[in-house]
Amino acid sequence: MGFINTYRNSKSHQLKQSYHLCPEPMALQNLIFLFFSLLIAQFPSSTAQNVVKATYWFPDSGISASDINSSLFTHIFCAFADLNPQTNEVTISSNNQNSFSTFTSTVQQKSPSIKTLLSIGGGNSNASDFAAMASQASSRKTFIDSSISIARSYGFYGLDLDWESPRNDLEMSNMGLLLDEWRTAVNNESSDSPLLLTAAVYYSSVLDSVSFPVDSIGNDLDWINIMAYDYYMPSWSNLTGAHALLYDQPDRVSTSSGVDSWTGAGLSTAQMVLGMPYYGYAWKLVDLANHGIGAPATGPALSESGAVRYVDIKTFIQNNGATSVYNATVVANYCYSGTTWIGFDDVESIRAKVSYAKEKGLLGYFTWHVANDDNWVLSEEAYSGWT
Repeated sequence: MGFINTYRNSKSHQLKQSYHLCPEPMALQNLIFLFFSLLIAQFPSSTAQNVVKATYWFPDSGISASDINSSLFTHIFCAFADLNPQTNEVTISSNNQNSFSTFTSTVQQKSPSIKTLLSIGGGNSNASDFAAMASQASSRKTFIDSSISIARSYGFYGLDLDWESPRNDLEMSNMGLLLDEWRTAVNNESSDSPLLLTAAVYYSSVLDSVSFPVDSIGNDLDWINIMAYDYYMPSWSNLTGAHALLYDQPDRVSTSSGVDSWTGAGLSTAQMVLGMPYYGYAWKLVDLANHGIGAPATGPALSESGAVRYVDIKTFIQNNGATSVYNATVVANYCYSGTTWIGFDDVESIRAKVSYAKEKGLLGYFTWHVANDDNWVLSEEAYSGWT
């Protein structure tokens, strides 16, 4: 992006000089055409995006594809296709064949304009398999060719890379090569509607002191899905935490600091889609009288990891008469009853985050995941908040 700004300033100066020299009209038109042609060449070739209002779905999520209120979204990610570590091909498990092959037609029954993308990998995939695949040009080509073939044969409008996550400089460099070659292959495909290319990434541009290949991300992907959650978890923290808080102190872990990190690394906000979780985490309080964010705790509650779906959090509040609090300073909700404390995002946090994304010039938002919502309350709040 720095190159583009420098080029823009330089070319603007040249155009002014040319104007004062009174060139022929055709010469000036040629300069203007060249200027915009070079600018366009810096960006992915897929059609420019309007706002993205997206979510993820997978077959075992708790609802069928036909039950999704797809009118509340512009894009839906179908998760997850697999990477075969022996062949380096993208595959779909036999259990998912039917639901994936009919996914696009199913969700378009309620919203014909919706775009679907096939997501590859996910949190349960083996990151070392992706690292091995990306390390060789031949295996990258196999991955790329098979991904495009599956997307086309199953009727998807795009592909989403969910490699969690490159862990060193070499893997990050190879990820950049993979994205470069993926974009080239999509551009070279004979189609009037190029596939969208996206990736789900860490909340920050730096992971364990290693930087993502931001130049390749900016040049090759239509956008990134910033996974802005899981900052604090009861399995490792003995203090209650807002696991997806929007704001914190400078240089502290938070969604805003992550967006600033990506921006500072040179990625345009217009290529960022903000992640919002439809789940929270439950802690066991040490002291019933100390129940704010950062209160002492002894580990997870309600489940082994403490993870709780939004729909179950609302049931917990109703059944236990729990006190529910919205902290506007950090933008996070929490509730407590007895020794159980849950941090999560409710309508207030969702509303504030959507507003933040709009004000920052982000491309949109996505949610993980659609089945955790409670009668579409959060999805309706997010959708109506960006008009």
